[in-house]
Amino acid sequence: MLVLAVVGLGVGLLWLWLAPRADFTVTSADGAVEVTGGGLVDPELFMGDDGVYVLLLGGLGLLVGLVGWTRVRRRGVVTLVSLAAGMLAASLTAWQLGAVLGRGPSRTDLTTVGRQVTTALDLNMLASLAVGPFAAVLVYLVATVLAGRDDLGRGDPATEPAPAAGPTGSPSAGLVGPAVPE
Repeated sequence: MLVLAVVGLGVGLLWLWLAPRADFTVTSADGAVEVTGGGLVDPELFMGDDGVYVLLLGGLGLLVGLVGWTRVRRRGVVTLVSLAAGMLAASLTAWQLGAVLGRGPSRTDLTTVGRQVTTALDLNMLASLAVGPFAAVLVYLVATVLAGRDDLGRGDPATEPAPAAGPTGSPSAGLVGPAVPE
């Protein structure tokens, strides 16, 4: 889980780098701004932050789910819960790092005429935090369904040790229960 939280730092930096942002020039001391290059800010710009975040965390979730499945000896419920919790930690870490490093302009910045300011990086849909864990769990569960074996492919029956023989030499001689003639 800690490893995925650290990976979330990298995703947060990638989100900061890839998310679309607009540059403005402050045109008066009362905080009026003008878009650099003229025109209006596209309303889709603010949705773009969430879209980039969802794509990055969804991709990471798919990758983490596949890696979790390839760890054959660790397959099971604990791995599934760890994937979900680790991806949630990565999602929260990426969101917080992006929000801290992608802060919007301060009051001082908006009162300095001629200053160039950039829109803040913000996650508007908090449901986006669930995309990474959902993708990781989905990949793991689909792989489980496709495994076709009750043991999830963890052990090979040919290499498992044979049951120990009881006092009479047969494998079932030491078991408690109704007697079965041999």
